[in-house]
Amino acid sequence: MAIIPGSSIGMLGGGQLGRMFVTAARRMGYEVLVLDPDPASPAGSMASRHLVARYDDIAALDVLARECAVITTEFENIPADTLHYLARSTPVHPSAEALAIAQNRIREKTFVQSLGLKTSPFIALRSEGDLDQVRHCRFPAILKTSTLGYDGKGQAVCDNEQAVREAYARFGVECILEEFIQLDKEISVVLSRSARGETFCFPVAENSHANGILDVSVAPAAISEALATEAREAAMAIAQGLDYRGVMAVEFFVSRAGELLVNEMAPRPHNSGHFTLDACYVSQFEQQVRMICGLESGNCALHTPVAMLNVLGDIWPDEGCPDWFAVLADPAAHLHLYGKKQARAGRKMGHINFLASDTAAACESLNACRRLLGA
Repeated sequence: MAIIPGSSIGMLGGGQLGRMFVTAARRMGYEVLVLDPDPASPAGSMASRHLVARYDDIAALDVLARECAVITTEFENIPADTLHYLARSTPVHPSAEALAIAQNRIREKTFVQSLGLKTSPFIALRSEGDLDQVRHCRFPAILKTSTLGYDGKGQAVCDNEQAVREAYARFGVECILEEFIQLDKEISVVLSRSARGETFCFPVAENSHANGILDVSVAPAAISEALATEAREAAMAIAQGLDYRGVMAVEFFVSRAGELLVNEMAPRPHNSGHFTLDACYVSQFEQQVRMICGLESGNCALHTPVAMLNVLGDIWPDEGCPDWFAVLADPAAHLHLYGKKQARAGRKMGHINFLASDTAAACESLNACRRLLGA
């Protein structure tokens, strides 16, 4: 049975993804209760109600379960016990089982390979004894904590076995060592899956990163239709394998040899899908509302080529803010700020979508804006 507008939705997490979800849901007529421990959370300021509490606060969880018709998550590091607790009385999407796989890079890559999909070669380092396997690794390689790392955090580039041992000792937790891939490009697929198992894909995006953080996404990606189809089918296989419901993203490496490798998945809307807010008939956030509420899918097609620029706190002046007046003088620019009160280096403060007749023109506008902002 569909959950109709006027009902209440619960959101675990209060960052910018939650904020954009809340905006979409409230525009559609839903009430949204956000649970996040930060009193200044971006999503909390937009919500019908902000429960300022930890994710394991039973009293706050009971409020969500009692008042909400369905509950969803903003990021994958919500404790699995929290989702299990809520799911006893209220539908929760995505499931605790799906999040548990996405929360751990070793489980994630093992799961992906179990579906017959390829990943970069890796070694699981669960204890010091596993370090003996490192001698079989081809360097350079990258050591990552198996949990909690994101946007380049919890990672170390290693050129030899000794560097791995030192980084592993420094991290002090379970890690995964991945061989570097000679990359041609990075792409991603944002998709949604309904309770009936129907899957709907947004256009494949081509991504570039800076310092481990997504910098630019362009859609449609400059790849062959055969490769785009392969990426969509791989992403759909992962969603089916998880029995997923909601919106998720799958990031891929494309090697110089043309091989498609699954990098990681995100069981939620994704930074590389922010272009959908302006360039698609339905955004990834409205689509998340539709899927968890049992509504029909929106139209995920791209209506205008687009380039998205992430806006980080690095460009904020000591006083005031960037020159948004000059940025918005370009009619191609669509500005989205996340309501964060404090800018700092590496912090995602917003993004700008540039719409144009083709991706080259969109990128030209993006690059002009980058020069203007000093980004």
